[in-house]
Amino acid sequence: MSLLGCIADDFTGATDLAAMLVKGGMRTVQVIGVPGPDDQAPDADAIVVALKSRTSPPAQAVSESLAALAWLQKVGCRQFFFKYCSTFDSTDDGNIGPVADALIAALGNGFALACPAFPANNRSVFQGHLFVGSNLLNESGMEKHPLTPMTDANLVRVLGRQTTGTVALVPYATVVRGAGAIRDAMTGLKEQGRRYAIVDAVTDADLYAIGEAASSHALITGGSGVAIGLPENFRRAGLLPAQTDAAKLPAVTGHAAVLAGSCSRATLMQIGTARGHAEVLELDALATPDAAALTAQALAWADSRLGAAPIVIAASAPPDQVAALQAKLGRDAAGLLVETALAGIAEGLVARGVRRLVVAGGEASGAVVQRLGVRQLTIGREIDPGVPWTFAEGTGPALLLALKSGNFGAPDFFLKAFAVADAS
Repeated sequence: MSLLGCIADDFTGATDLAAMLVKGGMRTVQVIGVPGPDDQAPDADAIVVALKSRTSPPAQAVSESLAALAWLQKVGCRQFFFKYCSTFDSTDDGNIGPVADALIAALGNGFALACPAFPANNRSVFQGHLFVGSNLLNESGMEKHPLTPMTDANLVRVLGRQTTGTVALVPYATVVRGAGAIRDAMTGLKEQGRRYAIVDAVTDADLYAIGEAASSHALITGGSGVAIGLPENFRRAGLLPAQTDAAKLPAVTGHAAVLAGSCSRATLMQIGTARGHAEVLELDALATPDAAALTAQALAWADSRLGAAPIVIAASAPPDQVAALQAKLGRDAAGLLVETALAGIAEGLVARGVRRLVVAGGEASGAVVQRLGVRQLTIGREIDPGVPWTFAEGTGPALLLALKSGNFGAPDFFLKAFAVADAS
């Protein structure tokens, strides 16, 4: 029986969380979309249900999240985790607050912590403010995100605008005193009628302490970082054995490719780094605003280049080009154009023998996985913090997939990914 049931608001965030649990020794499987009522639970210690709900209308995000929770409860999970991005991607309408409110109501627990900190990827929360490296969230580039621009780093205010409840802070001065102090602070806030506590965290030690303090919580919300303390809770309770092979995946051979749809600074830098070492095609959606035409262009280019070395196909663009495309087509139509093109390219590449595929960007990853008919991902070894290789099973051939959040990974991530796959 699975111990931890997780609901993630996008596909890359789901693999990010799953990688953290695997590192803690939990055998983890990611399922794509809400399972059907008759679907059986995979043989795993943790299950992550990956939704594409981060930018959905709030009512749809709530409905899908509640359906995922109901299935996870049905298959016997003991604790639940709502995973969102470490940059708290959302708007004043949601979807973090509305989904968390609905999950709290369904579980009847009345309270949840919220902590998106992920120090390994330079995300920290101090005095309730989210930092990316040394920059406040609203000065990190996230203020220019095409779908969820983050213009306020104060998470107490941000979440407060999204929820019908009240939001308080567990400050760093409390967190550094350890799990007992954190637990007492959260208990006090719950007794005061607060629905959420933003919990500061600057180091991994803080996250381990927060995880221990939340061992009895029905629901935890946050980025994947706060999950690092959860496996040990189950181990202390005698529910999780020590395991050394939680990240082992079957071997997969075939062509290798990268598809990039994110416009984040990190992904743009990774494309630039790859350019000197691999064949790179940069698609221009502004010049060719037609998904079928972009797909045909990319596959024609790939036909003569697939071989021993990986190729990179990118629909990423700097903020000014993204803004121009959105002005021309509208924000939603521009996003759909890129997602549809990359999904079609992925389908064509797999038909041409690609079996190891990296996808950069949460929305792009969701579109690709759905087009390829992937139903389940077994989580393997990390390439960089928060980005593992996964073994994908579904309606097509078995694949190794790495679904990368746009903001994650070192500059050489695209090159490093396939070296890690070959060494696994």
